[in-house]
Amino acid sequence: MRSRHVLKIAVVVLSVAIAPAGIAHAQGSDASASDASANIAQLSAADQQFVQDASTADATEIAASKVALKNAADPHVKKFAQQMIVDHTRLSHSMHALLEKKGISLTPSADSALVSKLQTLKGTAFDQAYIEQIALEGHQKAVDLFEKESQSGADPQLKAAAMHALPVIKHHLAMAQQLAGATKSS
Repeated sequence: MRSRHVLKIAVVVLSVAIAPAGIAHAQGSDASASDASANIAQLSAADQQFVQDASTADATEIAASKVALKNAADPHVKKFAQQMIVDHTRLSHSMHALLEKKGISLTPSADSALVSKLQTLKGTAFDQAYIEQIALEGHQKAVDLFEKESQSGADPQLKAAAMHALPVIKHHLAMAQQLAGATKSS
């Protein structure tokens, strides 16, 4: 458990160092580089990391869930995936709108290695991998991420957005746990 925590910290530290490169300024073409830096600098390194991680989590959830609609065998997995597409698209649009108000543009990208791996699976093998890696692990990581931001985020608007999204993400985790239980018993 401790090594897992240390690994998470190492990943966060490493990611914080590179996160500013993933966030770009989104205003007119006449905006200067110093304006872009000023808008990015509005966010603490931890808030920048939250935005990056939350955007990646949403994009991964949406992409993997679209694959689930094609590759899943269990109709309950497909139903769960459809709900995840709707809810995570909504969460993603919400985050995008908030960042746009701050003059920050972010192009979210999914975890392509994970999505590619899922694309190679079909039927019950897909169902098991999707439930474990996306539904359970992905939502547990998201709950942890959004709890941390809602408790210790520096930007009040991001902190409020995390608090607002947290019940939805916790509900997703509960749904995933129920889905995992149902598929194990069948």
